[in-house]
Amino acid sequence: MTREDGGLKQAGPDESKTLTVSVIIPTKNRAADLARTIETLLGQTVKPLELIIVDQSPTPTFTKQTPIPVQVIHDPHLSGASVARNIAMDRAQGAIWLFLDDDVVLEPNFIEEILKGYREGVTGVSGIVTNYSLPPLRQTIWEKIFQIGVFHDQRQEIYRRASQYRESVPLPVRQFGAGLMSFRASTIRHHKFDSNLTGASPGEDIDFCAGLPKESLLLIAPKARLIHNRSPESRDSTPWFSVDAQVAGYMHERHWKRGFWNNVSYAWLNVGYAVVAGVSSLKNRSTAPWRAWREGVRKGKQIARGSV
Repeated sequence: MTREDGGLKQAGPDESKTLTVSVIIPTKNRAADLARTIETLLGQTVKPLELIIVDQSPTPTFTKQTPIPVQVIHDPHLSGASVARNIAMDRAQGAIWLFLDDDVVLEPNFIEEILKGYREGVTGVSGIVTNYSLPPLRQTIWEKIFQIGVFHDQRQEIYRRASQYRESVPLPVRQFGAGLMSFRASTIRHHKFDSNLTGASPGEDIDFCAGLPKESLLLIAPKARLIHNRSPESRDSTPWFSVDAQVAGYMHERHWKRGFWNNVSYAWLNVGYAVVAGVSSLKNRSTAPWRAWREGVRKGKQIARGSV
């Protein structure tokens, strides 16, 4: 490949045509959303080898027959997407494991374009979310000022420019989003999601990618496209800055605690959260936003320490 292909060497025969794909979807209380996601899976130009659904709903949400083999693991006692993904990984048989959320709508060539990204030396390939709306200017400015170093999220910039990147070659990134990422099974077969992350498991994707071998190469393939409908079912109402502070505290404690620049970046990020929480507290005449930020930091570090 050329340098604009991420600096990869040209592989020999087209490996993408021989790779098999196991699709893994954790779900809870989203029967209609899940059915739509599976419908778009069945319409793919390259069909998956199998679909593994881990259903945490009180009653099973998918019982239909499909042209591809489907394993449904129903257990309402499971707690969170991380545990669900781990259970599915123990059963997956494909060469590539594709993790999807249960409320996404895939373009027909999504899997085909994911597989095209697998060349020599590539560990994982993700797609692109096409329906991200541009954030308010104040949020963009806040991110540019306060999200620095390892806390800078490259994914968001790519998602927000989805239309510009439609014909782009795969782009190297540090981390994926859990709802549309894939990896070589040979690399992650013994690598698990952190089971200490329960419920919506915020930060599971960043943590999983950070725990991969250092030489791992991750690419976002902009031609592998989907819509994320973000179903309101089972969504957390916690303020965004509290959830983000939890993830940042978790990642700092678990992966990014060493190094002067990492610690400076983390301290500066928390200055940013303090500004947002302080303004919100003044606006609402309540200390609740401030306490929510502090609770997010505390919870993230506590989870990370329990994961060691």
